[in-house]
This record gives sequence, structure tokens and C-alpha cells, in this order.
Amino acid sequence: MSGLAEITDEEARAALLEAGRLLFARSCDFYFGAQKLEQVPPPGLPEIAFCGRSNVGKSSLLNALTGRNALARVSNTPGRTRQLNFFNLGDRLALVDMPGYGYAKAPIKTVQQWRYLINDYLRGRVVLKRVFVLIDSRHGIKEVDHDIMSMLDKAAISYRIVLTKTDKIKASDLSAVQTDTMTKLRKHVAAYPDLSVTSAEKRGGIEELRAAVLEAVAS
Repeated sequence: MSGLAEITDEEARAALLEAGRLLFARSCDFYFGAQKLEQVPPPGLPEIAFCGRSNVGKSSLLNALTGRNALARVSNTPGRTRQLNFFNLGDRLALVDMPGYGYAKAPIKTVQQWRYLINDYLRGRVVLKRVFVLIDSRHGIKEVDHDIMSMLDKAAISYRIVLTKTDKIKASDLSAVQTDTMTKLRKHVAAYPDLSVTSAEKRGGIEELRAAVLEAVAS
């Protein structure tokens, strides 16, 4: 025997959470914005992208993840993010804030431009490690989410579902949404077989999401 104490699941989980905390304790700064594919910076650091329907709480979640109040601009106006925004996290990885999709009031031409940008970026980015697809827990997966998920399936891009705003619904309703979401995930071949359940406002699930990002980068 080695004499080393066996590492339990709980110890391994605590170690992973701590590693995630240390990762996101590093400096995090905006360094590039791209409205067209040709404006995207050359591949470098591993990238983790965040996407979701307009007003899903993406900016608030990024601020909570990084422990900053204004890293990503929070707006009550859906569709405010109109470009790919790149943030350097301590020279370890890049966080990519993608334009929100599914905002019906945006001009058709603008919606098409966003869609082309999202599609082109996701399909051709060799340093992209995983996409975190944000779903408003009050509404669950909608058709426009299925469209993005199907596109990721076809492109063989790994993605993980993140339920947001879980503080806004009852525990029983949240449980039902989690069950329904997991059922739908089984039909998507590139989906990670687990969920992240979060509340940016209450900081719920943020430590676990940091650990999930770290796992994705290491995979």
C-alpha cells in the first residue's frame, strides 16, 4: 500500500471547486470584439463560448462567474450584445460572449447577420473547447434553442446546457424543468449529459459552473 489516504468523491469535488475558484480569481479583461468573422482574432488561447436567447441573463452570469460587476454589459434591452466579445481570463483561456439569438424585434437584416456570425464562428473555431448554452429556467428549451443545439450536433461541437434565473421560479417547477431538459438532451448527440443550474443574482451554482468550465478546458 502507498500509505496515501484514498481521495473520496467529496474530496475530489472540493478540489475541483477550489481549482475553478482559483481560475476565475485571475484577471479578466476584454480584448477583442468582432461583428464579422474576418474580425475574429487568430486562434490562441482555449475558448469557452456562452450563447443563449436574448435576455437569458448571459451578461449577468458572466459577471457572476468572474466576480466582476461590469465585465459584460447588463441591459434590460434584449439583443444588446451585437458582436462576439472576447475576454482574456488570466492568460489561461478566453471567454466568448456571443450575440443573443431569437430577438424578434431586431431588424431582419440584423438577425441574419448575427446568425451568420454565430454559425461561422462555431463551425470553424479550432480552439473552441465547449459552448455553454444558456436556457431561461422559467421557459425551458424553445424551438430557437433546438435550432442552435441541432447546429452544434451537426458540427460535432460539445456543449453544455446552463439553466439561468433559477431563483425566479418555485423549487417544484425547477425540478420539472430539469427533468424535461434532461429528457430533451438525450436526443442531442453533442450535448454534455448533465446540467448546470444557476442564479447569477443569488450566486447559486456559480462555483459548480466555474468547475465545469475548468473541466471543459482540460478535456
